[in-house]
Amino acid sequence: MTEKLSETARDTTLRPLLEAGWSLDDTRDAMTKSYKFSDFTEAFGFMTRAAIWAEKWNHHPEWFNVYNKVDVTLTTHDVGGLSALDVKLARKFDLLAGQG
Repeated sequence: MTEKLSETARDTTLRPLLEAGWSLDDTRDAMTKSYKFSDFTEAFGFMTRAAIWAEKWNHHPEWFNVYNKVDVTLTTHDVGGLSALDVKLARKFDLLAGQG
């Protein structure tokens, strides 16, 4: 079963993500990041690759795309905040975007 990140886990797992450009959402227990690509095709390709992993892990992002920009928000609705699944997906998204 997925659990909300403990304070200790937050300190150790979120710090590298925050240093890599992720931000904590001020309005809820979530994290966000904007990815910028050279064009729409690259952005859409990233979203396609990311969707495959999200589906495989049964953990889906909230995201928004306009042309070459993809805004991603991660949170685990079932636990009311950030979980290890969000950390795992954030790391994978960074790798897929060539940032990890």
